[in-house]
Amino acid sequence: MTPQEMIDKALELSAADDTVVIVDATSSANLRFAGNTLTTNGVSRSLQLTVISVVGRGAGVVSRAAVRPDQLADVVAAADRAARDAQPSEDARPLADGGVSADWDAPAVPTTIGVFGALAPALGEAFAAAEAGGRRLYGFAEHTVTTTFVGSSTGTRLRHTQPTGRLELNAKSPDMKRSAWTGVATRDFSDVDVAALDASLARRLEWAKNRVDLPAGRYETLLPPGAVADLMVYLYWTAGARDAFEGRTVFSKPGGGTRVGESLSSLPVRLYGDPAAAGLESAPFVIAHASGRQSSVFDNGLPLAPTDWIADGVLTNLIQTRHSAELTDLPATPAIDNLIMEGPSGGRSLEEMIASTERGLLLTCLWYIREVDPQTLLLTGLTRDGVYLVENGEVVGEVNNFRFNESPVDILRRVTEIGASEQTLPREWNDYFTRTVMPAIRVPDFNMSTVSQAS
Repeated sequence: MTPQEMIDKALELSAADDTVVIVDATSSANLRFAGNTLTTNGVSRSLQLTVISVVGRGAGVVSRAAVRPDQLADVVAAADRAARDAQPSEDARPLADGGVSADWDAPAVPTTIGVFGALAPALGEAFAAAEAGGRRLYGFAEHTVTTTFVGSSTGTRLRHTQPTGRLELNAKSPDMKRSAWTGVATRDFSDVDVAALDASLARRLEWAKNRVDLPAGRYETLLPPGAVADLMVYLYWTAGARDAFEGRTVFSKPGGGTRVGESLSSLPVRLYGDPAAAGLESAPFVIAHASGRQSSVFDNGLPLAPTDWIADGVLTNLIQTRHSAELTDLPATPAIDNLIMEGPSGGRSLEEMIASTERGLLLTCLWYIREVDPQTLLLTGLTRDGVYLVENGEVVGEVNNFRFNESPVDILRRVTEIGASEQTLPREWNDYFTRTVMPAIRVPDFNMSTVSQAS
């Protein structure tokens, strides 16, 4: 049974007032390597069925994996029962009629181990170069393709195929005392330059041969695009309109309401999502497997458009369902599965920013990020795999790791330079969010709260 046939049959079987059926057909391929040697590879496939039944204003949601045709009726019946037993849903709205995708009838798109056809030989060359240079490379490459089909009793028949790829490389010295990390996001690995990534790691390991111990304190700090992505993704995840409207977050206005319309930065920062952004293409319609504070199953199929979250430094929109938009009297702006940050035109490269630094720190990535205070969005976490001291425009050595305490919202207020934007991979959140374009930024007083013994 094809995903389309499964959806049509489930809709036929449902006795609910309205029904939404979502099928996610996913295939994944991976390569793993350690000590300059490929260790494992594999391919997997899965299929997830979600049935959302609506009876009156109650919604019942049932999700199952690997559902056989003879089990379909049981899943639909369970969703119908859950809807009949459910309390009225506050986000209940008429289901959207999202139309029909032109390629609705096409089969789900799989990935194969062949996606690594050019990557694997390039890794082999990098392993040889690393061995000759006294380095050990560790890491993995992963490619996942998920084709999502959304059908409803109102006639919606939409599909979206989402490829997601990432490569993480970690280089270590033979004594394992020096470590450097890099990673890239990609749709198909055709744009991955393994040699350049290895060369960057080699340079960082050379920097680390000179060790400089520094105390905790506030330092002028250069954050590369990947570290900026980790901070901005967390900001984005907490930018829900409902929570802000109810006074729960940094985006809540004192006395009630939201801070939409307030300036967050004196620089012309733009933070936005665009389903059609080149290289970051994501679903152009809402896919909601469950209702929550930032999503609603009743919104499935709603079209998505380019959305500014911050424009010219001003908070412009928050993540909205149709329900929360009615509460806040703001436009419905659902979440988009990519995030782009831009600063003033003519932003410099990270290398140019380093060359103009009199004395400061250069980070590689952030790790173990946790929220301390939602009212200020204060986050804490660790630096990892290389913090370097820059003096008179040159990297002079590696310093110890730190625990940091910073708010990305407050960083936007204090940032003094925003570099050129580029596609990047967040280190902390790349299991969940990979489609980002970010700049490097300069923060004059980044708070390294304590020295960390983490390596």
